[in-house]
Amino acid sequence: MFESLIGLVAIIALFVIISRQQSRIGLVERELGALRSLVLSGAVPPMAKPSEQIAPADVIPAVAAAADIPSPATSEPVAAPEPAMEAEAPIGEVVSGPWAQSEAAPKAAEPAEPAAAARAARQSDVETALGTRWAVWVGGIALALGGLFLIRYTIEAGIFGPGVRLTMAGVLGLALVAGGELIRRTGFKVPVQGIAGAYIPAILTAAGAFILFGTVYAAHGIYDFIGPALAFTLLGAIGVATIAAALVHGQALAGIGLIGAMVTPVLVASRAPNPWALFGYLAIVLAATGVIARMRDWKSLMAAAFFGTGVWTILYMTDAPGANLSAILFIDAVTLAVLALVWLARRGDETGPARAFDWPSIVPGLFVAFSALGLSVDPTFAAAGDALPGAVVIAAMVAVAFYRPLALPLLYAAGLVTVLIHLGIIPPTSIASDFSGGALGVDGLPVATSNVLTLRIGIALGLVFICAGFWAARRFAAGTQIRAASWAAWGVIVPLVILLALWFTFGNLDRDFVYAAVAALLVVVFASGGEWIARGEEPPLAGGIAVSFALGGAAIAGLLLMHMAFDSGWTTILLGAAAIVPALATRWRSYPVLGWISVGAVMAVLGRVAFDPTIVGAEFLSTTPVFNWLLPGYGVPALAFGFAAWQLARTTPALPIAGNGRPRLVMEAAAALFVLLTLAMLVRHAMHGGVIDTGAMTLAEQAIYTLIAIGAGAILVAIDMRSPSSVLRYGSMVAGVASVAFIVVRHFVVLNPLLSDESTGQVPVFNLLFLAYLLPAVAVGGLALYTRDKRPKWYAQMLAVVAAVLAFAYATLSVRRLFKGEFIGLWSGLGQLETYTYSALWLVIGVALLTAGVWLKSQVLRIASAALISIAVLKVFIFDMSELEGVLRALSFIGLGAVLIGIGLFYQRLLTRAAKET
Repeated sequence: MFESLIGLVAIIALFVIISRQQSRIGLVERELGALRSLVLSGAVPPMAKPSEQIAPADVIPAVAAAADIPSPATSEPVAAPEPAMEAEAPIGEVVSGPWAQSEAAPKAAEPAEPAAAARAARQSDVETALGTRWAVWVGGIALALGGLFLIRYTIEAGIFGPGVRLTMAGVLGLALVAGGELIRRTGFKVPVQGIAGAYIPAILTAAGAFILFGTVYAAHGIYDFIGPALAFTLLGAIGVATIAAALVHGQALAGIGLIGAMVTPVLVASRAPNPWALFGYLAIVLAATGVIARMRDWKSLMAAAFFGTGVWTILYMTDAPGANLSAILFIDAVTLAVLALVWLARRGDETGPARAFDWPSIVPGLFVAFSALGLSVDPTFAAAGDALPGAVVIAAMVAVAFYRPLALPLLYAAGLVTVLIHLGIIPPTSIASDFSGGALGVDGLPVATSNVLTLRIGIALGLVFICAGFWAARRFAAGTQIRAASWAAWGVIVPLVILLALWFTFGNLDRDFVYAAVAALLVVVFASGGEWIARGEEPPLAGGIAVSFALGGAAIAGLLLMHMAFDSGWTTILLGAAAIVPALATRWRSYPVLGWISVGAVMAVLGRVAFDPTIVGAEFLSTTPVFNWLLPGYGVPALAFGFAAWQLARTTPALPIAGNGRPRLVMEAAAALFVLLTLAMLVRHAMHGGVIDTGAMTLAEQAIYTLIAIGAGAILVAIDMRSPSSVLRYGSMVAGVASVAFIVVRHFVVLNPLLSDESTGQVPVFNLLFLAYLLPAVAVGGLALYTRDKRPKWYAQMLAVVAAVLAFAYATLSVRRLFKGEFIGLWSGLGQLETYTYSALWLVIGVALLTAGVWLKSQVLRIASAALISIAVLKVFIFDMSELEGVLRALSFIGLGAVLIGIGLFYQRLLTRAAKET
């Protein structure tokens, strides 16, 4: 069935080709006659026809010969010569394969009829596809399958013996290869642009190689005529030869040969496999492919060769007990050598800005790094002491990346594998781990056991990454920023991870001065390295990404230093104080990263206080009010952040929003936040008897927090008036809104003594109501007055309303306390005199608010007075009428009427005065 289908397709294609070519030849002959007549007469054709743009190979020499005939001289001069035709396409050039640059399409004048030209182009495309590409592809497949079908037929029919059949198949394969070479050498041309993908010599050679592969495999796997050694050698030789033939036949043929070469070890099985034979063979294939791919710059072919070699290496390593370490190291070395000495050899753009890395290098980087990871973490390899060879492979990857800058992916792969290895040695109490069959694992991956060798390997690899990283970063600082940043980043990341892992594994987590000294050394090395890199920048001392990584690494090393050398309390204090150092450094260097390092110190301190708000632990915190670890633990960072913000404001005044200005704004916000935290934590500590993490919050404690927030808002406004800052402006408003939220939610609802029945104290005036309602009312009212012309109108009006409501609450609750005593819960009921007193009090407060609103020219206060008086009116007519009796009911209505009439007279007088003034 399949053979019939191939024959049908071939017949149809042949018929179409013949019919098209007959009409095409007739058209070309007519056009050639017209062109010859024009050349002999000396006239220039006004326009080239689409059919003249492409001519068969056998006609082009005739055109060239006609063009060489001199035209007869003319007696009349040409006044306005017409534009000459574009030069014709190069003729007579032999195209040897699809890798060659495509010939330029012959240029011709624009056709007079675009529609006709479009039809001709479409016809040409269909004709080209049918006659030049499809026919060749189908023919090549038919030849390859025909050889296999011939062998199958002879087997089924029993015409020839196995030896004759294999010989015939081999002869057919060799004949196809020879035919392809013969056609190429006898001047095969590609006169039509765009058909290089159907290059006939390459198709014939591929079909022949396919048949030869099948023949050798059948001789070994089916008939057992040849042994595994000879079959292995023959198949490998065919694969390598096919790859070599790609130099003249194109990349597609090289891909066929590479696939055949890589599957050869699967096709040829052996009872006693020899790893050296396997990897020696793979080394030859990889080297040959590298040479050919380098000559033609075939990136996909090179990546495929690295991929095949890497897959074979990993498959071999899965048989860990029987794996040969020398063979693994050999193939890794060959892979790196082919990459560095063959594929990336003498590339002129290694140091230029055109490319940061070579993408085929990603493949060997991943596979070689994975083999190094296996040698280091697999229990079998680790028990055999193969972690040291794994570290050597990692160092070799770094060396290749340093030697060949385009091999940058090797640096990333080596750095990532080193980080994974050393994170895996951390004890299970430090990272999420599993125990499976008695072996430590992280996400199912067995990890290496920590020992003295691991310690020494970590130190050695750390030094390798530091030296190579900073040296390369300095080398590329003035050129490719991505390379410089990559080297600097891994030059600090790997040593820091190694130091952290070794400290968790071998050090004392409470206090370890040895590792602290190493961390201090890293601080000096990274800071000095960053300065060294900056001096190599163009322009110098610009503080680019590489410098930022180096100085950031120094900051992280300093963080580790403090955790290793000091206890919890001193670590928090020193971390806060450390924010001053990079801020001061901006006096001498304008590196953008310096301000962000100060911000990093803020993040570190916030993390510590969130983890342990007591600074030193609840059991070690003194119960002495104010003078305990909370004061320096929160106060010193607040002062340090404020100083850092001030210093950054002096050294970066021109960039308030962008660049270095943003760290300054963050430091200002951090300073304000830690001032509030200092006061709040001290208050809570004092009000809970020295314990700040237990006990429910009381109204008195909440009142102090509210007063702190109000005061912070006022302080931020005052500072903003002297030194304008968006952080201070919006921070002051946030503090004001937060204080209002505290008042509404906690003062009026959650902690209200009417609802909680909390004791208000035994002192008549200076009691809980004074602290929780009157003082906040005065504070919020004063802040509303202070911010009237300094903040948005809605903000001041909000504060004024809250102040009025607080004053109203204080007066109302004070009346309640006057009648009920220390406990004023609602469930104790209401007396008639108490009810009348509320009405009178609310009317008095309403009049007072009206007076204050008129005096201060505040519409908000006047509206608040109207609302309060309206509430009083409703209370009198609804509640007092039904609840009060006798003289109290009369007095309630009399007082209400008098107040309302007085208010009416007051407003009439105001309106009359306003009318007279206008």
